[in-house]
Formats: sequence, C-alpha cells, structure tokens
Amino acid sequence: MGRLATIFGSGAFGAAGGEIAATAERHGAVVLQRHGSGEYVLPHRIDHAANLRDLAERGCDRVLAIGSVGSLHAGLAVGSLVCPDDFIALQVSLTALDDARAHAMSGFDPDLRAEVLAAWRSSGAGELRDGGVYWQTTGPRFETPAEIRLISAHADLVGMTLASECVVAGELGLHYAAVCVVDNLANGIDAEPLSPRRLREDRERNLVRLRDGLDAVLPELAG
Repeated sequence: MGRLATIFGSGAFGAAGGEIAATAERHGAVVLQRHGSGEYVLPHRIDHAANLRDLAERGCDRVLAIGSVGSLHAGLAVGSLVCPDDFIALQVSLTALDDARAHAMSGFDPDLRAEVLAAWRSSGAGELRDGGVYWQTTGPRFETPAEIRLISAHADLVGMTLASECVVAGELGLHYAAVCVVDNLANGIDAEPLSPRRLREDRERNLVRLRDGLDAVLPELAG
C-alpha cells in the first residue's frame, strides 16, 4: 500500500493551520496545501493536476482532502464535519488527460470513505456525518442568495475545489475521499448576512476541532 496524502484548503491558512499540517506529518501523512505554500492561489486558478501528480510521484495512492464549505441547510450547523458521497459540478470541464480516457465515471472512493468513517467512529473523534452532496461553484466570489436557493434544492454543501480535485485524482489513480468542515451557512440561509469577520472567527474555532479529529484518526488511516 502507498502513502496517505492529506490536502488542506483555505481554512488551513488560519492561525491553527500550521498545527494541523504538523499533526498530519507527525502521523506519517504527506501534506499538500491546495492554495499554495506561499502566496495564496485563488480557487479557480489552482493547478489540481500539478498538485495531484506531485502526490503520486511521492508514492501516495490515497488522498484525504479537507475542504472548507458552506452549509446549504440551516439544520447542518456551522462546525459540522461531513464526509460527502457525491458531488455536482456541472460547469467544471477539468481533466488531466487528453484522450478518450477522460470519459470516465468520477466520484469519491467508496472504500476510502468507509475507512475514514470507521476510523472516525472508532477513535471517538466526534461526529462525522456520513453522506451529503457537494456542489462546486467556480468562485472566487461567494454565491448570491438566489444562487443558493437554486442549488440548495439539490445539494447539502457548497465549495469551490473538491469536485475538480476528485476528478483529477481519479484520473491519476488516486483513491480520494473528503472531510468537509462547515465554516459558514451559505449566503441567504441565515438571517444574519455572511461577513468575512464571522467566517474567520468560525474557521478558527473549527480548525481546533479538525486538528483534534485528525490527531485521533490519522494513526489508523496513515499507518
């Protein structure tokens, strides 16, 4: 079996982000920052193929991706952790291939998903919701309330990166599963308008919960 890679997103640029990366490395996982390790790369400009090829070249065959998401339903609260089982990305045409192999069935790897969920349960790391549909928008802007009303009829979570990453991972032979951290209620779901300040504060709190969860489950997943 190859190595486990962990990919972190925009939330890991917070104060606790370095602690989370160090936690993953301490347990033997390869760490990649999808938005770059230096200057922040906007979601629509991420070179997913380069990121994932780098992981494959470093001997990884599995990817546990962490994504910061908005919840599309008031009942799925800020701070929730979700392991999605499907995605919608109708506007995404990304591929790492240039031939007929690109006509592939993409999706989160069911076996790796099951391993992540089992490890989370057995470790006592807290609740990780099993299943949910992730809707990828192009970004980098947040969605309008009207857009959220449209997509909330079909999905549970909204983000800007994981579907593209999942597609490319599958093309390169990497098993891919995700844990989504609900850092905000999507624009228009909450009575209080979404603000950058509130999003930063909630992300900082959630990073501590995520760090503790990964510290508990990575010994089993990366071993």
